[in-house]
Amino acid sequence: MIDIHSHLLPGVDDGSPSIEVSLPVLERFGRDGVEVLVCTPHLHASEAEALPHDALRERLAELAAAAPPRPELVLGWEIMLDTPGVDLTPRHLHLGYSTAALVEFPRMNVPSSAGEELFRIRSSGVVPVLAHPERYWGCTPEKVMEWRHAGAVIQMDAAMLLGRGNTAKLARELLELGLVDCIASDNHGDARSLAAARDWLMELAAEEQAQLLTHTNPGKLLASEAVIPVPPLSAIEGGMVSRLRELIFRKR
Repeated sequence: MIDIHSHLLPGVDDGSPSIEVSLPVLERFGRDGVEVLVCTPHLHASEAEALPHDALRERLAELAAAAPPRPELVLGWEIMLDTPGVDLTPRHLHLGYSTAALVEFPRMNVPSSAGEELFRIRSSGVVPVLAHPERYWGCTPEKVMEWRHAGAVIQMDAAMLLGRGNTAKLARELLELGLVDCIASDNHGDARSLAAARDWLMELAAEEQAQLLTHTNPGKLLASEAVIPVPPLSAIEGGMVSRLRELIFRKR
């Protein structure tokens, strides 16, 4: 598996506070089969020009020196699009110096011009990978279709497949409709797991989708290649929702 969204670079945002917290998660990810993990600290687009990139590269090197050999650690960012029109073309703002940049909108206030901003970014030669749209207030499959047509790649959080609320319902609906391109853990030094989503998809006999969502498409993004469309899932049975909850939050 390849996980393109995590907050395990210690002490830089609301994720893991220390190497001691990050290491057990990395060890678990290695056992789960995560081959590459992108550390994506939060970054506001309005502050991108002043990014202390070299200092954070050193922090990543410190973590990698203490961590097990697998997963391989790669640097990226989760860029909050708080200001439109920011130049996101510098490669150090991207996922592993690829052409893809992980971006997000404010959860409770997605701008009406979101599609235009995503199109602007895509037109600049950068592939905007939109993080967890299922968590945005007022999001609908129609909105996600609009953002995809604007050139965005859609990344879903594994944990958002849980629960009985509207967020979980939308997450499953997006998968059923084939509107998700990849899944990531968005781990903050906690129990969240990409492997749980993969295992759940395998139990649904969705081997092709599991491979595309957790390995092939994330790898394509890091290689600056186009993602492959993910076939829609058939309707998800209620009993499988309970199974996914068990898988994601089980103690490893």
